Amino acid sequence: MEVLSAVAAELAAREAPESAAACLELTETLGRAVDRQEAVLAGFIAVVDAGREVQRWGYPSTQSWLRNRLGMRDTRARERLTLARQRHRLHQVAGRLGAGDLSFGYATTIAGAVARLADEDCAAAEQILLGMVDQDFSAGKVASFGRRIGDVIAERDGTDQATDDAKRGYERSWIDSTRGLDGGRYIRGWLNAEDAALWDGTLGPLAKPAGADDRRDLPERTAAALTGVLADGHRATKVTVICDLDTLTGGQAPARLTDGAPIPPEQARRIALNAGVSPLLLGRGNVPLYLGKKVRFATGPQRQVLETLYPTCAVRGCEVPGILCEVDHVDGWALGSSTDIDQLALTCGWHNRFKHTHPDRLKISKGRDGRYIYRLHPPGTQSPATAGRPPPSCSQAA
Repeated sequence: MEVLSAVAAELAAREAPESAAACLELTETLGRAVDRQEAVLAGFIAVVDAGREVQRWGYPSTQSWLRNRLGMRDTRARERLTLARQRHRLHQVAGRLGAGDLSFGYATTIAGAVARLADEDCAAAEQILLGMVDQDFSAGKVASFGRRIGDVIAERDGTDQATDDAKRGYERSWIDSTRGLDGGRYIRGWLNAEDAALWDGTLGPLAKPAGADDRRDLPERTAAALTGVLADGHRATKVTVICDLDTLTGGQAPARLTDGAPIPPEQARRIALNAGVSPLLLGRGNVPLYLGKKVRFATGPQRQVLETLYPTCAVRGCEVPGILCEVDHVDGWALGSSTDIDQLALTCGWHNRFKHTHPDRLKISKGRDGRYIYRLHPPGTQSPATAGRPPPSCSQAA
């Protein structure tokens, strides 16, 4: 590893040749070398993941560890983790990737395609998709084909895929969603027969045209029916929109959600009309944010403020949404921390327990925006003491 790091450092320090033809050849050679490194990396990640080593380091998942320690984007971390978990079933893919005969892009595409297949179908799927690679299909076409690989296998083997899916029961239902740059969300998935019946019975009646003037198509009506069920007529809606008062009165300044996703001003005003407007006051005032030592648990208004301050868990690198986190007394309530907004933070359930069982593994600091930041340290190391903040004992709950 030291030799590899030294070679990489030497290459990074060199200037690229002026010849475009030379750079093209070098890029292809280096790309194949990087693919081989990805094969080695997948093997390492597989061992780490199977041994649950990242939990000892305070990370809730292997994917969270890859994002935080290696600085990977969520998509790349998911790709590498999927490849690591599937490589023991994809012998040809693993071999060709290590030999430089298959790109990392093709390997992760095939790994993602077989992730939800049973073991007996995995080998057949691998053979079909590698055949497409050998016929020079693009990675995008292989990915598109992989999404319906179950149907392809059923056609080739002459079996009834629907029957097989019914036998597998609830294991086959899945939903995948991706946040768009404009704050929207792309959704795709598959429901087995039981879940599909619930979908049809619940959304079917609500997705019918509202009248002769309803010009929405079926997908638009289905989306509206789904959001209506989730919101329960806006009685179950829990949405925090951060915006200026000017935005609510007709201004054009954009609003945002607690996770930073932008919201157009028109949409912010529609949400306000449906859900009402509640001011969040960061201090003493109409909402009791400062409760002192007499109150053990944070109030609803306090939690609203915290969810605005913390879009995710306060532990650096943890991406559990703040709305799913627990309220944590930064100094430990038993040590004297008051239930005041400036002494509270949001941490996921995993890190809340980890903080109080491994107090020497965390360093807590406070940013200029008033938010606390928890930083993890490796096992066996002592975190620097935070000025004026004694570490809580293992028996003290947040």
